[in-house]
Amino acid sequence: MVKAYDAEQVTRLKSKVTYLAGLVNILLAAIKITFGVIGKSEALIVDGIHSLADLMTDVFVIIAIKLGSREADHDHPYGHRRYETIATVILGGALFVVAAGIAWDVLERILHPEKLLVPKKDTLIIAAISILANEWLFQYTKRVAKKSRSKLLLANAWHHRSDAISSIVVLFGIIAVLYGYPFADAVAAIIVALMVAKIGLSLILESVRELVDTSLSDAQINDIRRVIKLTEGVKSIHLLRTRQMGEDSFVDAHIVVDPKITVSEGHMIADTVRDNLKAHFDDIVDVLVHIDPEDDEFKQNKTELPSRKQIDQLLAQYLGELSEDIDFRIHYLDGKIELEVIVPKAISKQSEIIDQIKNKCLQLERDHQWIGRASVLSKI
Repeated sequence: MVKAYDAEQVTRLKSKVTYLAGLVNILLAAIKITFGVIGKSEALIVDGIHSLADLMTDVFVIIAIKLGSREADHDHPYGHRRYETIATVILGGALFVVAAGIAWDVLERILHPEKLLVPKKDTLIIAAISILANEWLFQYTKRVAKKSRSKLLLANAWHHRSDAISSIVVLFGIIAVLYGYPFADAVAAIIVALMVAKIGLSLILESVRELVDTSLSDAQINDIRRVIKLTEGVKSIHLLRTRQMGEDSFVDAHIVVDPKITVSEGHMIADTVRDNLKAHFDDIVDVLVHIDPEDDEFKQNKTELPSRKQIDQLLAQYLGELSEDIDFRIHYLDGKIELEVIVPKAISKQSEIIDQIKNKCLQLERDHQWIGRASVLSKI
């Protein structure tokens, strides 16, 4: 399990790595575009534009971090993590547009060969520098993403890795042109553009899945089920819902417990389930546990059963004055009511009164089909 960080530490970690990535991307963009123009490398120029797009990514990430790190308030009781998601969608769309523009420009040059540029050998050094710088950024950002559990930072880390890969494509494109393949540099530029488009589309799709409350993966859900089932007092799970908000996960679980336990014991089991899940999974920040006495998920017709007040009135009707001295418990099970009539210790030794109460309870069972059983119990 990774080390836990508080919200302020997470925000600082995210901001630090993103500011550093922005600075590196500014330097890379300036170097690649400058030497791409001097060295007449179409692919290197495109890769420089890609670095500018990465700078835009870093700006969006910083904004999203600032907005998303704000605490929950009255209007946003679940916090502001979705700002990161929205920023990712915008970022993905912008990258897709940039990629389309790059591809269009390169295709124009391919259709008009006189516009093709012939790169110089010096551009190879710049491509190599770009590969090393972006791979370092990938490793560093990925490490911080794992520490802070930030999916947005992890996406940005893979964006840096894609930059390293695109620079490798550029490197091979330049080498191919130098060995007599004039279209290779342009083809390399198109490949880079397609990679940018793929990243943009992936970011959009993943973020949209989060915005529409798509559940966690099957593997994660199975792990969550396992932890819940291992909790003492849980008989089974009949409904489990999950969703994500930024790097945080939320769980709603309906668990089945012994129907005869007290409300306080059921509440204790629910608290234990919540604590166990939060202890086992760093990304789970909130768990809502609903206690059920039975699995009623697939019951088609659920009978409308009377409330406690109505049962109290019914007992008064059948028992008369005796109802003033008794207490009762209701169990709503299998579409019926199991009623436990509890008599005080003083009455429990008076067999005549006990027999009278039992007979009234039997009559109650016969008169009302929704009563499964009416038992008479004595206080000790």
